[in-house]
Amino acid sequence: MISRRAVLAAGATLTAVLAPRKPWARGLPDLAGVLVPVNPPKPPPEGVFLDAQGKEHRLAEFVGHGMVINFWATWCKPCVAEMPSLSALAMALAPRGIAVLPLSSDRGGAKVVSEWYETHKITGLPILLDPRGVLSRAWGGQGIPTTHIIARDGTERARLAGAADWSTPAAVALIGKLVEG
Repeated sequence: MISRRAVLAAGATLTAVLAPRKPWARGLPDLAGVLVPVNPPKPPPEGVFLDAQGKEHRLAEFVGHGMVINFWATWCKPCVAEMPSLSALAMALAPRGIAVLPLSSDRGGAKVVSEWYETHKITGLPILLDPRGVLSRAWGGQGIPTTHIIARDGTERARLAGAADWSTPAAVALIGKLVEG
């Protein structure tokens, strides 16, 4: 028997996932149809990225949490289209300890990204920077947006070159399954 609490929790989860979606995400492909498995799973490359205050971070700091790492820029139209759905994904995954890390390659740095977030009403995502695309290139990235799914054990399980709608309940479930390994 399903309790009232379970029904309310499920409703709150769906509200958190679906409410922030922007109209332009509708034209993006469904995640399940475009996500490419990495087999065998492998560790991500070593590299540094920056937070809004300019502090250096490494992906190794997040091992054990699971990660959705998205390389993007404010001037990239497909990136712009998928950011609201990544924001919704971040809010849906946060209670499960899965971090969404949007690494911007914008040359204007944190100020440009902060202003862009404010203009586009993006919430729930940190301001993170991949100056000059160094980490993206270390990963072999050939364009943006590109997204990598990292399991709790620190290995890459799947990737996607291009934009997708990350905010659907099916996408949230798929990411959770991949992260749990």
